[in-house]
Amino acid sequence: MWFIPALVTVLAWGTADLFYKKGNDPSESFSAFRTVIMVGVVMGAHAILYMMFYKQVSFEWFNLIKYLPVSAMYILSMAIGYVGLRYIELSISSPISNSSGAVSALLSFLLLGSSMRWVQFVAVGMISIGIFLLSYFEKKEADRELAASGEKVDKKYQTSTLAIIYPILYCLIDGLGTFLDGYYLETKKIMSEDQALISYEMTFFIVGMIALVYLLLVKGQRFSFSGEKNRFFAASFETLGQFFYVGAIASNAIVVAPMISSYSIVSVILSRIFLKEKLTTKQYAVIAMIMVAIAILGFYDG
Repeated sequence: MWFIPALVTVLAWGTADLFYKKGNDPSESFSAFRTVIMVGVVMGAHAILYMMFYKQVSFEWFNLIKYLPVSAMYILSMAIGYVGLRYIELSISSPISNSSGAVSALLSFLLLGSSMRWVQFVAVGMISIGIFLLSYFEKKEADRELAASGEKVDKKYQTSTLAIIYPILYCLIDGLGTFLDGYYLETKKIMSEDQALISYEMTFFIVGMIALVYLLLVKGQRFSFSGEKNRFFAASFETLGQFFYVGAIASNAIVVAPMISSYSIVSVILSRIFLKEKLTTKQYAVIAMIMVAIAILGFYDG
């Protein structure tokens, strides 16, 4: 049963995206480092609690190395995403990043011989097209609002190449990570879901601690956990989503990946509610299309 865990992941990561946006400070050069630190700390704490209390897992530490290709893709893509938040207002926006599920599904279909029913193909196509349409509509709306306000923005934030490079890199790297995850957990069953989850979270913890040392000792910056509430909530929802994601991707990677990528619609809706942004009629229509596609995937969950 992969649909419910995948749906929880969609909701959790969409909510995390909202707090990432709230916690991001475009004027702060080390904002991405602070986010990496908080995510690393929360994931590390979860991994320890998971091992000691939830399942009392006997973790094989060599799996940190074995799972490193997957962990590296995920962590690198997320770090790029955190940096890209500085450009999100005038970029093609976060939904394009989340089309990585389509990349993963394509790789699984072409390289691993994975299969889907024709109606699932249609649903995956609807999700992929919907994500790109959301990106396009958000870009048009941002341009319209900018023109109406008469605000002048530094050219580096308007250059299409710079604006688009972060979400495209995220899309490709995260898509490769998801593909590798499916290969590790579903195709070859190289390790259990427990071992994969702990390996990823402990690797992120190590990266977070390296970022903390760099921030404090090399750059001489201050860091206070009490001042990182938004990043803490973002990291908590990120970790919650990861908890359910591993089981879902191990069950049906080719379908789960594009479905989970649709979490950007949750982010868009929450941003409109809590950040007082507006949705256009076209955006509502695309969101409805994606939700229909998710319902189709849920109906054919088997």
